[in-house]
Amino acid sequence: MAKERNVPFEGEAGTLSLALNDRTQRYAPGRVARSFAILLLLAAVAGLARARVALAQSEGAAATDASLIASERQVVTAPVVIDGRLLFRVRGVTAFPAADRAATIAQRIRAVAEDRAIPPSALHLVANDHWTEIVGGENSIMGVFDADAAAEAPGLSRQALAHIYLKTISSALQQYRAEREPAQLAHNAVSIAGWTLLLVLVELAMFGGLRSMTVRIGQRYDSAIEHIETGTFRLIRAESIWVAMRFALRLFALIAALAIFYVYLHIVLDYLPWTRALGANLRGLTLAPLLLLARESLAAIPRLLVLCVIIATARYIVRLARFFFSAIESGTIKFSGFETEWSKPTYNIVRVLIIAFAAMVCYPYIPGSGSQAFKGITIFIGVLFSLGSSSLLANIIAGYTMAYRRAFHVGDRITVGDLMGDVIQIGLMVTHMRSIKNEELVVPNSVILNSNVINYSSLARERGLILHTTVGIGYETPWRQVEAMLLMAAERTPGLLREPAPFVLQLSLNDFAVTYQLNVYCAQPSEMYRLYTELHRSVLDVFNEYGVQIMTPAYIADPAEPKVVPREQWFANPAEAATPLKISRNA
Repeated sequence: MAKERNVPFEGEAGTLSLALNDRTQRYAPGRVARSFAILLLLAAVAGLARARVALAQSEGAAATDASLIASERQVVTAPVVIDGRLLFRVRGVTAFPAADRAATIAQRIRAVAEDRAIPPSALHLVANDHWTEIVGGENSIMGVFDADAAAEAPGLSRQALAHIYLKTISSALQQYRAEREPAQLAHNAVSIAGWTLLLVLVELAMFGGLRSMTVRIGQRYDSAIEHIETGTFRLIRAESIWVAMRFALRLFALIAALAIFYVYLHIVLDYLPWTRALGANLRGLTLAPLLLLARESLAAIPRLLVLCVIIATARYIVRLARFFFSAIESGTIKFSGFETEWSKPTYNIVRVLIIAFAAMVCYPYIPGSGSQAFKGITIFIGVLFSLGSSSLLANIIAGYTMAYRRAFHVGDRITVGDLMGDVIQIGLMVTHMRSIKNEELVVPNSVILNSNVINYSSLARERGLILHTTVGIGYETPWRQVEAMLLMAAERTPGLLREPAPFVLQLSLNDFAVTYQLNVYCAQPSEMYRLYTELHRSVLDVFNEYGVQIMTPAYIADPAEPKVVPREQWFANPAEAATPLKISRNA
């Protein structure tokens, strides 16, 4: 027959009935014999196979047993707290968690404590087969099970644990009632008033001392602060120093006042049983984060030391790289095929690679790097950088590409698109140019990389830059005369190179005139516009001198008289023969 036992367990209704059924089955003697024979046969067949895997299974079984034992020892418990004091901790089950059981026990203890008809000596134990019940008068307070004793300590009996709980609850009842006696409450109120008065006096004395300290500091160090202001050429004002000092003193006083007030609350809240739990929570809210921060800081010290070693090593390697590339730039170290101008951009690239590698090595040692918050922040920063720095990265890459392409150097005169000027600075993202009108042109490197660049200075250093101008002369003028006059004009122009010699090209035979091109060499491309002006002056003078009319760009009919300027009119007012027109050297 099935046997049923009702086991009381703390719950919302007070007891929880667990049905324990013990069933026995009877077998006939013949059936038992046949079953035993079959089992022996199966054991003989499977014996060999089981023997082969016994060794491998033993290790796995041992690990499984160890994990099961560890899981059994990790029992979740909850504290039973009365007036902010911890009495003991209890375990729970799936249907009745530990927190709910602890809250129910605490509520029953308070109910018994408030009933002054039940003396503490009335608490007693009621032993049953599977649990021991603690009873106060006719009220059940809690039940102690064998599992509770096993969770507390190995070898502890249920009856011994129940006696311990009984003494603890009895002491809690006496203390609960004693703290609520009118005389005790009056004594506590007087103590609270005394601590409050002491708090007010300490706070007043502290702030009064702060004011007097500020005055003393002002009287003693006024001259020193004035000396600091004079020594920094009044970049640091004395008023600013005083404001910073007063702020620091007030901040220190505020922190000290809050600390004193915290101690006051901790003392005062502990006097009353109704606020003692609040005081314990206050300690948890203030001291627990500080202790956690200190513990995490101490735990992070080894990682911080590793970070310091990695950073110091990376910094030393960067200094070695800077020394090496500085030697290349100065010419102390030379490599065939490696230009000295490449030393600085190459050093920047090597430095970035060293820093990036050091950052990758440092990442696992950064405190909190494995947290989801840290990963989320890094992903967010990466997304912002990728979305907002496309043009920035394009200009930086273009700047390094230009450095290795050697398209131009500082001081060269170049043309980028429709912009012309002299290069005054090549930056990582932009290039600064000075136009012929003395204007500063700031051109992004990505624009330069994607545009046609004309460099007037790179080849002019070896054989000079060719300046050219065209004129249209009628067919009635012999071409030999025209070429001779153009070469004569080139010889008269100051600032041009004599070697290589100037030359003339006949570009086209037009309808009414022949187009001639005069080509001359100069060594200073930055003065090309001044030289063009001087060359055009010389051409006009020579053609006017020999009475040859320039037909550029074209004409419709022959004029009655040739369009030339006689020599006697070359210096007509307000021109002066002794002071020819000057052109700026910047052109």
